[in-house]
Parts: sequence; structure tokens; C-alpha cells
Amino acid sequence: MVSAPTQLLWALIGLILTIGGTLLEAFIASPPWGWDAHGVQVHSLGVTWQVGSVLLVGCLGGKNAAAVSQMAYLLLGLTWFNVFTQGGGFDYVLRPSFGYLLGFVPGAWVCGWLAFLYPLRLEFLALSCLAGLLTVHLTGISYLLVAHFFQWAGIGTTPIWQAILTYSIYPLPGQLAIVCAVTVLAFVLRLVMFY
Repeated sequence: MVSAPTQLLWALIGLILTIGGTLLEAFIASPPWGWDAHGVQVHSLGVTWQVGSVLLVGCLGGKNAAAVSQMAYLLLGLTWFNVFTQGGGFDYVLRPSFGYLLGFVPGAWVCGWLAFLYPLRLEFLALSCLAGLLTVHLTGISYLLVAHFFQWAGIGTTPIWQAILTYSIYPLPGQLAIVCAVTVLAFVLRLVMFY
């Protein structure tokens, strides 16, 4: 288990990583067998490293540090610091994507809980990251459904299936690629840090 001062440090690191991950788009390189003809080409995954940061702090800092870092991230964003993708402020709760930001708190907690529940193995870290990502999406979809039912959050006129496609299905392949990267990175870092 991670000690309390270490958890506090990981919460701060998680906050900084999440803010930075919001601004950093994820890319993947072309396979090496095509490098001779065209050189190294990079392709956008269509998502940022924001969700990857949430999952990484869960895998490295544990459930409490991960949840605290995401609560601090929400608090900063709702108090008019421009840390969210499209700015900040309390009116952000009326955006359809806010449910996914809310999902960062339970998603980070679930990921951190599972990451330290089982022995350090690559497949267990992958499972914890996938469970955290699933929690983020379930929270986001629940928020979309409630917002659609009450005709607020800017999706009252948009069909609910279109909102789910836009905010959950379309970004999912890129986020799954990020889950793979976070799993390997967390595994290596935990081996290096001996915990």
C-alpha cells in the first residue's frame, strides 16, 4: 500500500498530469516496416492524454491519491481556472461532456483500487485501467441520460444516441490505445519504484 505522504504527492502529480494531459493530443507512429518508403509518420488518435493521466495516477498512487487529484481538478475547473478542454467555470456543468469529467473521480478510484488489489502484473494493471475507463464512460453516459431527460446540458435537441456516439463511442478506440500505453508505463514505473 502507498503511504499517506506518498499519496499526497501522487495526488499533486495526478492533478498536474491531468491538467497537462488535457492540452496534449495523443499520437501513434506508423509501423516500422513502412519507414523506408515514407519515413516515420504519426497519426492522431483523436483524443488527449487526459484520461490516460487519470488512469496513470490510479495505477501509481492508489485509489485515494487518484480520487483526490481528480476532485482537485474539478474544483479548479469549476472555479474559473481554464483547466478543462474548453475553458472552465461553473457553467461547465451544463455541457454534455461534464459527466465524463465527473466520472474521473470514481474512475480514478476504481483504477487505483484494482491496481493495488492484485499482485503487480501487466494484465492486472490493464484490467484496472479498463475498469477505470468503463467507470468514466458509465458516469458520462448516465449524466447524458439525466441531462437529456431534464432537457439541459445542451443536448435537449440532440438525440441521445448521437450524444453517446460523440462522447463515448468515437473517442473509445483512441482511449483504448492510451490504456495500453498507460498499462505498460505504470508497470515499468512500479517495478522501478519497488512497489
